[in-house]
Amino acid sequence: MFALLALAPLGHAAEATEALAPSDLVQIEILDGGLTSRGTYMGALRLTLSEGWKTYWRTPGDAGIPPRFSWRGSRNIGAVEMTWPAPEVFMSAGYRTIGYHDQVILPVEITPKQPGKPVRLKGRMELGICKDVCVPSELKFDHRLQPEARRNPAIVAALASRPYSAAEAGVTSATCSLTPGRYGLKVEARIQMPSAGGEELAVIEPGTPHLVAGETSARRSGGFLLASTEFLPATQNSPAAIDRSNLRITVLGQNHAVDIQGCDAG
Repeated sequence: MFALLALAPLGHAAEATEALAPSDLVQIEILDGGLTSRGTYMGALRLTLSEGWKTYWRTPGDAGIPPRFSWRGSRNIGAVEMTWPAPEVFMSAGYRTIGYHDQVILPVEITPKQPGKPVRLKGRMELGICKDVCVPSELKFDHRLQPEARRNPAIVAALASRPYSAAEAGVTSATCSLTPGRYGLKVEARIQMPSAGGEELAVIEPGTPHLVAGETSARRSGGFLLASTEFLPATQNSPAAIDRSNLRITVLGQNHAVDIQGCDAG
């Protein structure tokens, strides 16, 4: 089913969007993908954007609004695992941002608390949609998943467009050194891997809500990609501990993207 955008414009965004109805900018639809062999439900959130508008990946880049999800109101949901298709890199007003345009399908695999019982997927998605200005937005959804649904080609295609795993991309090693930074904790990653093509952009995520990452720089040194960033406390009293196994490094190249889960000490 479809839900319309709850528009929340700020500043000049109001002038830019006052002539547009919410449905002119973005719509959300829940797709059914039926039951898997594991007894989980396969579904997806499909976002359709108006021409020229874009939205952001789970980490937006130098600027932008990261998406957030709430599953409040859902029924019989034990766990939700989302797959993010490989995003695009955009340059806008001198800022490098990461996201999607036109349409994006976010597959979700749902493990029910009670197998064989109905599953209701209800909640909201907070996101930013941008063109010449950015508009903070909220999309609501409410859908009872259909276990008898057939395999959905759109969901299959979205799953296939995910970044390569480290093994698939030929990553030989990934090490991370942690040192005190100017404002937080500096992370330097050394990844032995073939080139992902062209200029490679690396994103390092801390794997904890207590820290936020600054801009990541990356450069090639032979067969290694060297990437560094600084993690800052999310709040004044946030703990600064980092578990290397929870670090997530995404490399975005011209040919493909690579998702590296965790790194060794180095």
